[in-house]
Amino acid sequence: MKKFLTGLVLLLVTGFLSAQDCRNYYYLQNNRTVEMTIYNRRGEVAGKQVYTVSNVSNSGGTISATVESEMFDKKGKSITRAGNIIKCKGGVMMIDMKIFIPQQQAEQFNKAEATSKNVYLEYPSNMKPGDHLKNGVFTIEINNSGLQQTLSMTIDDRKVEARETVTTPAGTWQCFKITHHSKLVIKTGPIGIPLNIEGTEWFAPGFGIVKTESKSGSTEITSIK
Repeated sequence: MKKFLTGLVLLLVTGFLSAQDCRNYYYLQNNRTVEMTIYNRRGEVAGKQVYTVSNVSNSGGTISATVESEMFDKKGKSITRAGNIIKCKGGVMMIDMKIFIPQQQAEQFNKAEATSKNVYLEYPSNMKPGDHLKNGVFTIEINNSGLQQTLSMTIDDRKVEARETVTTPAGTWQCFKITHHSKLVIKTGPIGIPLNIEGTEWFAPGFGIVKTESKSGSTEITSIK
């Protein structure tokens, strides 16, 4: 009986700590606004992405939130808006993959009607250098002024390379450096145009993605409100 009670207490404590870890993620803090600046390959400001968090809830040990994202060009003109669902359970952050669509493709389909199922990319808080993280694949069906298209994205070969300190205008974090390969294919009928990207991101456990880099440019958190 004593062993049972001890195990139960440990289970409850672990569950509480995991929930606390989840609540610290900026995507899961109600009414939080996070701004990420987008830079081109020359390091010049190319735009920004603003995330606004709402409807945070906890059900069955899973914390979820609605994250409205709006992308702006370098002149401050709104390019596109999207609604995303972000989740966290047991310290594992699950990010809606629509968030990872590159700026150029987001601009291309900003006036189109799009439908997709929510697919999540996982970020476990207990990751360590040398770990390989789960892949992600999702598809969006697009009606672009009567033209039917399909956008599919695969993010794979996700490897935790190192632990590094990252400083941006919004703060300093201890992050895991994660490299990955992304393949984006846009199909019009049977014809597909592939785009391959080798990327790197810096993820702070209990907080979120702080910075990203690829050959086309980079992003970093510049404001948290």
